[in-house]
Parts: sequence; structure tokens; C-alpha cells
Amino acid sequence: MKRILEYIIEEDEGFGDVTSNSVIDADKVVNAEIVSKDEGILAGINISKELFESRGVEVLKNMEDASRVKKGDVLMSLRGNARDILLIERSALNILMRMSGVASAANHYVNLVEGKVIIAGTRKTQPAIGKFDKMALEIGGADTHRFCLDDMLLIKDNHIAVVGTPLDALIKAKKNASFSKKIEIEVESLNDAVDCVRNGADIVMLDNMDPSQVSSVLDKLADEKIRENSLIEVSGGINEDNIGDYVDLGVDIISIGALTHSSRSLDFSLRIMG
Repeated sequence: MKRILEYIIEEDEGFGDVTSNSVIDADKVVNAEIVSKDEGILAGINISKELFESRGVEVLKNMEDASRVKKGDVLMSLRGNARDILLIERSALNILMRMSGVASAANHYVNLVEGKVIIAGTRKTQPAIGKFDKMALEIGGADTHRFCLDDMLLIKDNHIAVVGTPLDALIKAKKNASFSKKIEIEVESLNDAVDCVRNGADIVMLDNMDPSQVSSVLDKLADEKIRENSLIEVSGGINEDNIGDYVDLGVDIISIGALTHSSRSLDFSLRIMG
């Protein structure tokens, strides 16, 4: 992550901040604040702090990650070289605003389900800063799901298209993967779901099934007394308007890609205090 932060600064700096270097004296020291113009859950404050401190800017005080913020709140107070503060400003704000947006979206969904089911993210994250997105999910109270491909096996539609059937893929995975790795498999039909639960998948994801289809799967698993064999995850097309329909069915996990691929960044700004 340190290398990513260094690259983020280098990318923005280019060969130097020609504006600040032209109009601000090299030894000018100022105070500054990062202020919220929005409401939500704060996330990424420690990463922003690290960015400023990497250029010798002193962080005088800051709010903590997972704090609920409102318009006008001072998130961080700074003192340091004016050129350095302005060099870091946009990179720090971009990370802080995005992470806070993801955390706020995650927290919103977590509150909607009132602890009845696990809300999880997905790997639909921004390239290079995916770990920041995952941190934000956790700060917002959601489960991170996989951080990367080596966390667990997740057999998806394209794996199945290569192998043949969900059950074929599951049997191969159980034969070839380490005992230390959980196996999750994505299915699109009742019969495939039952086959995979019966054959010991750790997690079965019901992909893009509506509530009535999910209910049919759960009823069948209950009838066969095999529901306890696997955790049941649902994903695809779930939003704040219909999530209650899935929660009431008694699924274990609801994963929502929109938490990271479509969440709105919160609005923060930095102001020089003189």
C-alpha cells in the first residue's frame, strides 16, 4: 500500500506543481483544515494522514475512522509548508472522499438489515486501490468478502463454462484445492443449488435469483434437511428497495457490488487558514 500511495503522489505531481512553485514562497508555512461539506461515515483518515506526513506536514488533530460526520465538521487540522500541503491536497481528498462514500453506503445497507444477515462487498473495486475500498467496507460495518484471488475459491459462471456443470467444477475443486481454502460456487438454478449443497460446497451463491426463486431453493434444502451443509449467499439486482424481501427469507449473506462500483463519494474540501 505504501508503494501505491507513493505512486498516487508521483502521478499527480508530475515534474512539479508549477502553480504553487510559481506563486508561493518556498519557505511559507501555513495552517489548514479538511472540512466536511457532506454527511456520512468517515473512512480513510489514517491514509490521508500518512500522505501528508510523508511530506513533513504535521497533523495537529483528526477525527477517527468510522466517525459519523456532518456538514461543517473539521476532519483534520494541519500545519506545514504551503507547497507540500497543496501538493498532497487532491490525492488525500480523493482517497478520503471515495473511502468515506464506500463506508457510508456499506453502513446504510448494514443498518437496513438490522443484523439479520451479513452484508458483503465484492471484487468490483477500483484497480490499484481495491484494498482501500475493502478497508472502507469494513469501516462501514460490511464484510469485505475476498480481498484477492488467493483468499478462497469462488467458482463463477465462466469457470463453469470451461468445466461443464457446477457440480463438475465443485468436485474438481474439492479434489485439487487445499483443505485450508473454503469453496464457494455460483449457481443459477434450483437443481444446481441443491447438488452443490448436497456435495459440500462451503458457500452457495444464488446468482440473480428473485425472492421467489430463492425461497424455492431454501424450501427444497429444508425439505431434504441439508440446509446446514452450506452458507447461502444471494447476489445480483439487490438494492435498498428490495433487500428486505431477501432478508425475510433467511439467507446468510447478501453481497452487493454497487457498494464499491457505484457508491457516491462524500464531499470534503481543504482550506488554508493562514
